[in-house]
Amino acid sequence: MRAPRRYVVTGLRGQVVQSLLENASRRSDVEIIPLGRPELNLAASETIAATVHAARPDLIVSAAAFTGVDLAETDAATAISINVTGPGELARVAATLRVPIVHLSTDYVFDGSKPSPYVESDPVAPLGVYGRSKLMGERKVAAATEDHAILRTAWVYSPFNRNFLRTMLKIAETKEEVRIVDDQIGNPTSAIDIADAVMAVGQNLLASSDPALRGIFHMAGTGAASWADFADEIFRISAANGGPSAKVIRIPTSEYPTPARRPANSQLDCSKLYTRHGIVMPDWQASTEYVVRRAASCL
Repeated sequence: MRAPRRYVVTGLRGQVVQSLLENASRRSDVEIIPLGRPELNLAASETIAATVHAARPDLIVSAAAFTGVDLAETDAATAISINVTGPGELARVAATLRVPIVHLSTDYVFDGSKPSPYVESDPVAPLGVYGRSKLMGERKVAAATEDHAILRTAWVYSPFNRNFLRTMLKIAETKEEVRIVDDQIGNPTSAIDIADAVMAVGQNLLASSDPALRGIFHMAGTGAASWADFADEIFRISAANGGPSAKVIRIPTSEYPTPARRPANSQLDCSKLYTRHGIVMPDWQASTEYVVRRAASCL
């Protein structure tokens, strides 16, 4: 019997890491090896090479990131260290070991001015430090090794840790109304679905050296929603299952100022992921129903 493939994943407690661990627990062909601080610290690139080498990966998944969109505006140095220097070093190590790397990126590389979903070839123009750092990270990975798949995703939620879905359910326990932005549109994406897609992309990269399987791909939930639409759906599902619910008051972005600007349109066209990798991302509403049911028991 063939030994399972070893997927080294950065991060220990993130939504995607936990989803990958859960996914791998149901199969025998892949083993997830999560690496995080203090042994591997993306902000201290000198810790990366030896730690990854020791883990003997067949594939590297660059999942950990500095995701504090607003905090990045005042701590750009840390955002760049974690989102740029770290992934660049991971990709360099991948090239040395001659293994593929899957790097997770974001819709925030775009400015949101396009009226339709973004494709991979659209011009990038991040609005803030977070988006710029993730774009720089993409470029570092691509420059270090050709054997890469950069997966841009958006609006990530799960039954684990802090995210929009879990925050909404928690707020609804004590409030009857919640004010939610209605003029930012995107693709809510379950980390569980991301894990499924990462597993499939990883298998494809390991099975074939076809350049068409490498490069940048969009990987987000099917269908679009505003944050207010997303909240409404969360509360509808929760109420139907006897959980907390609140009335959504729809507001414009101007009534909810934040240090970092958000793209008005974060929709990602995932056609390339299907044509090259054969992956169709699930409908965001179906995935939301599954996650709400699970998250309710974790609050």
